[in-house]
Amino acid sequence: MSADSLRLFFALGCPPELAATIAAWRDSLPLPGRPVARANLHLTLAFIGQQPLLRLAALQELAAQLQAPAFELHLDRLGRFRNGLLYLTPSQPPEALLSLAEQLREALLGAGISQENRPYHAHLSLMRHCPMQPLDASPSFDWSVRHFALFASEPAASGRLYRQLQQWSLGRNDQV
Repeated sequence: MSADSLRLFFALGCPPELAATIAAWRDSLPLPGRPVARANLHLTLAFIGQQPLLRLAALQELAAQLQAPAFELHLDRLGRFRNGLLYLTPSQPPEALLSLAEQLREALLGAGISQENRPYHAHLSLMRHCPMQPLDASPSFDWSVRHFALFASEPAASGRLYRQLQQWSLGRNDQV
């Protein structure tokens, strides 16, 4: 990775108390795998990828222009992708969440940043390399979403560290 670029994504950073509760619940499941660090729990809105530092200000301005309401998120389903990623997801994704993700996707495309051409799937990653999904797990986590943020994914001794670069309030267009 170059010192003049960052690996970036827009996401909902999981509040610390909720992250602790989710991590404790996940850790109680009798599953092998590599847990996502509690501090890294988030719900991705748009993956941007490796970008030059010179593009950071434009991405921050792009995000500041978005207008989206705050919303309630209920994570009540456990899923697993074929690659072994265990995740939480809402059975009924709020329209405000889907709209925010779509606004970001369109703004990024307008700025010349390509996006994956597949439907958005809201999920919070819990564990990597998980060989199975428990059948009897009943997650139920409520999250009052009031902000979204731009994060940088950086190498760390324990894997990756997700560092929040800037955050914006939902429900108004003020930077926090």
